[in-house]
Amino acid sequence: MPRSHFHVERHTVERIGWLRAAVLGANDGIVSTGRLIVGIAASDAGRSGVLLAGIAALVAGAMSMAAGEYVSVSSQADSERSNLAREKYELAQDPAFEREELAQIYVARGVDPELARQVADELMAKDALAAHARDELGLSDLAAARPLQAAFTSAATFSVGAGVPLLVGALAPSRC
Repeated sequence: MPRSHFHVERHTVERIGWLRAAVLGANDGIVSTGRLIVGIAASDAGRSGVLLAGIAALVAGAMSMAAGEYVSVSSQADSERSNLAREKYELAQDPAFEREELAQIYVARGVDPELARQVADELMAKDALAAHARDELGLSDLAAARPLQAAFTSAATFSVGAGVPLLVGALAPSRC
């Protein structure tokens, strides 16, 4: 039965920016904090020393992950802005060339050349920069770089990941 009503589909591409930061943050939190706690415990430090070192690792690691993600994703955002500015300039300088370039992208995807030119004309009439951003540059609002989101996500998931070995250290039996 054909669908006659509008429906909204939810895809994971909307979450790709923060999901990558979340996975890396949690993994790094578990591994780096766990290794530090094991190393401190092996040095014959007491439980309070081990836990203090683990808490310090959690705080420092979360701050480091947030800063690293922010700088990394900010660089990506800068690159996206730079590419959009260049595309905007090219559209202003030679719109006919840009129209044909867009049409050729559609032809390469299997669209009939005449239809591809018609699609390029219509999309460029509506929002030429958005059409080129999406189809030439591969940029979309769904996957746009969001530095603050990535930084907060990375810090939060690092903290959760680091909490696992800390919890194990806190609950482990004391040495006799």
